[in-house]
Amino acid sequence: MHGINCIGILTSGGDAPGMNAAIRAITRTALYNGFEVKAIYRGYKGLLTGEIKPFRSDDVSNIIQLGGTILKTARSKEFQTYEGRQKAYENMMREGIDALVVIGGDGSLAGAREFAAEFDIPIVGLPGTIDNDLSGTDTTIGYDTALNTIMEAVDKIRDTAMSHERLFFIEVMGRSAGFLALNGAVATGAEAAIIPEIATEVDQLAELIQNGFKKSKSSSIVLVAESELTGGAMGLAARVKEEYPEYDERVTILGHIQRGGSPTAADRILATRMGEAAVNALIEGQRNVMIGVKNGDMVYVPFSKAIRDDKPINRDLLQTVKMLSI
Repeated sequence: MHGINCIGILTSGGDAPGMNAAIRAITRTALYNGFEVKAIYRGYKGLLTGEIKPFRSDDVSNIIQLGGTILKTARSKEFQTYEGRQKAYENMMREGIDALVVIGGDGSLAGAREFAAEFDIPIVGLPGTIDNDLSGTDTTIGYDTALNTIMEAVDKIRDTAMSHERLFFIEVMGRSAGFLALNGAVATGAEAAIIPEIATEVDQLAELIQNGFKKSKSSSIVLVAESELTGGAMGLAARVKEEYPEYDERVTILGHIQRGGSPTAADRILATRMGEAAVNALIEGQRNVMIGVKNGDMVYVPFSKAIRDDKPINRDLLQTVKMLSI
């Protein structure tokens, strides 16, 4: 067991559907293997303020279907300082926590990497983010649910779009990654996806207009990642007003609706498998790794690789969207 008797669990950064399924799996797998479990509320902030309580099996009953996170989540500027992390470490020791499982996105795992290096703590991360922007894993907890939420919303917008000759810009999350916009466009039959990955390569709006987005259709739907690189839906609509005043445009920003809702079966299964794998990783003596999934198999991804900002999109899908929009 490598000196581990008690495992702490926290969720950090933006919430993602499936986090509760992961918390449930971590807790029960740890208890099954003879560990104590302590829940840390409000992420790294809770480590600093001591919002920590023991978890038993019944503490995670009836949560697998819930969105959000029962452990809450919060940002902590204090944890970004060495003094803050020192205080967090002291609270861990006081509570008898020997190892951590951190569920969150790239910022959360970057914090885990630094914390682990400074205080020699075994930490395993789970990729909990709807953006799907962590390297070394095919998908992340919450991504499938968010994608389905986008699909349902765009389907409803399509119903009203068919009644008007308009260009509809629908903004989805993804500050640095276009996975939701691109795959959402494929799933909804949208005419285009405007994403940050190719923002510096081509003027995506000009290309859309020049290709004649209204060829044989009374309306067109374009999914836009919220990134500054794309200009966001509002920025693109402003450009249309100024540069292409002959077109009537409308904007819908889906916002935090994408984070909510009951997780899909795919996210529940993924989170459950990853939660179990996190405890097994600690049993095997792994540390400073994120649990990923590759071709259906659980894998260990070093934090340094997981938080690199270079997870590639499938560029073939851009051509697919363009081809099928005729």
